[in-house]
Amino acid sequence: MFDTILLLTGPIERAPLPAVLLGHNPGLDVLVIERTEELAALSSDVLRRSRLIAFVTPVIVPKRILDQIGYGAVNFHPGPPSYPGWAPAHFALYDQADEFGATAHLMVEKVDAGPIIDLAAFLIPPNTSVFSLEGMAYAHLSFLFWRMARQLACDPSLPPALPVQWGSRKYSRNNYLSMCDIPLDISKSEFDRRMRVFGGHYFGVSPTIRLHGIEFRAVVSPAIGSAGAAMAAT
Repeated sequence: MFDTILLLTGPIERAPLPAVLLGHNPGLDVLVIERTEELAALSSDVLRRSRLIAFVTPVIVPKRILDQIGYGAVNFHPGPPSYPGWAPAHFALYDQADEFGATAHLMVEKVDAGPIIDLAAFLIPPNTSVFSLEGMAYAHLSFLFWRMARQLACDPSLPPALPVQWGSRKYSRNNYLSMCDIPLDISKSEFDRRMRVFGGHYFGVSPTIRLHGIEFRAVVSPAIGSAGAAMAAT
């Protein structure tokens, strides 16, 4: 019997998201989980009665857990199907994409690979920063959650898949690190492009140049803004 939702999310969403679900189905037991260890501690009986909902979480759910979830697992990805994987807003801006979005999909063993069940798309305004684009994606993702909440909270069946496919390239942390590894012969236009997108020390990573055994990390100067940078040796 479907009576539990395992909500895998962060501390900011701990209060509002369960409230939305319980508003549709007050009899639900909503368990908010932040770490893989908490999932692993759940009994097989709880997993069999549950649906898993992951909302903007870095946690990768193991296949053995997914296989035991009785009523399916849904992930809310803060990017469109064309940008599966790590840091979608960064890579979309680097590619100078015109459109971005948010995606809800069923979870399978591979990250951002399951059937897509809902999405929202929007045009990227000119001169949009990474921070702004991530905020727009989060707002659209929250709308998807609100739109799907009744079915996810009340219906043992999952929404049908849409005729939409994921992009052929999945972005990873290694791709991100590669973009921050600055070659010595980089052109000024390419350097400026990378700094605009990857120069904010996101995820604790900064663009880096290695010269004569010394590593120089680029740090955006607050006085200059996103277009300027200073290089600090480490």
